[in-house]
Amino acid sequence: MSDPSKKLKSWQNPEVCLILIAAAGPFSFAIWMALLNNFAIEVASFTGREIGILQSLREIPGFLAFTAVFLLLLMREQIFIVLSLGLLGVGVAITGLLPFEYGLYFTTVLMSIGFHYYETIQMSLSLQWLSKDRAPRVMGWQLSAKSVAAIIAYGLLWLMLEGFDVAFAWLYAVAGLATILMAIFIWVAFPRIDGHEPQHKTMIFRKRYWLYYALTFMGGARRQIFVVFAGFLLVEKFGFSAATVVALYLANHVVTSLVSPMLGSYITRFGERKILIIEYVGLIIVFGSYAFVESAAIAAGLYVVDHIFFSFAIAQKSYLQKIADGKDIAATSSVSFSINHIAAVIIPWVFGAFLWIHSPSYVFIAGAGMAFISLVLSLNVPRRPMPGNEVVFGRIAVPAAAE
Repeated sequence: MSDPSKKLKSWQNPEVCLILIAAAGPFSFAIWMALLNNFAIEVASFTGREIGILQSLREIPGFLAFTAVFLLLLMREQIFIVLSLGLLGVGVAITGLLPFEYGLYFTTVLMSIGFHYYETIQMSLSLQWLSKDRAPRVMGWQLSAKSVAAIIAYGLLWLMLEGFDVAFAWLYAVAGLATILMAIFIWVAFPRIDGHEPQHKTMIFRKRYWLYYALTFMGGARRQIFVVFAGFLLVEKFGFSAATVVALYLANHVVTSLVSPMLGSYITRFGERKILIIEYVGLIIVFGSYAFVESAAIAAGLYVVDHIFFSFAIAQKSYLQKIADGKDIAATSSVSFSINHIAAVIIPWVFGAFLWIHSPSYVFIAGAGMAFISLVLSLNVPRRPMPGNEVVFGRIAVPAAAE
């Protein structure tokens, strides 16, 4: 792409590239997510049944994220992530043009393919390009960049909704185009960057990573409670408007942009084990409170606190980087995203069809149970994880060099 003899500017480095990549996707995805419940209810006439189906469909590409490792036989990861951002942008841009049930299903799946490949490769590049000492801190900056991008998106969205009453179709179009333009800039502005070690181009599933896989699986289940049902509760039970939901999303990301960089430093200082334990204890309290909340203000507060805990996922990624063979990162990232989405494909439909229709409380009680299982798993993370010291109990094998 670029002339190797041409001197690069100081900002054309892997860390800046990762931060811009981190910001590019959330701009459009944040707007898509903020508008989804109101668009689905007010325009597409969705009920809990249809939103459950849509969310299950949205997670199928995440379940298939393991296929990323095969596509890496055809292209570099850096090219792959730019194309993924482009596909995400296209899916969001055309959402408002198909405002009916199957149209919304189609654009959701299209957007989701781009989004989940983008998330998979972003994680892989972060763990390959960053040293173990700097990874938690820089991943914190990436989360902060995501939140800043979302803050800008929500600010513009709130202004367009409250000040100009812009139609959904235009809002989706602007959001998608912004991500497409950012992908083009990343492609043009940065040279090709190589990781520390060549990556395996086949599926990798190692027994000694079993605790990471288990934490990832439970994380996928927990995420759906927030993404699918917490926001839907605010609209269906408490009647939040689209502008109010956007304002709440804005508050989420303002807090996250401040917390995430500090969290990266705390992981380096206190270790992954303590951070994960704090996360899951907090989630038990949050989900238990969701189950019985009757105040709109308290529900909104829980929503912000719930969102903060997504930043704690840095600890899971840092744990993987410390225990994994360097050549396994790309393949393990792909497999882990598929594991994360096994529950994500099932839970929205099952919980929407069988629990939500009887009582939303049942959904959040189940979420508290999932958080408790994750807490038990986190107690098995060693204080100093490394190859050969992946778990406290249940060590399966001394690691050998990756083939």
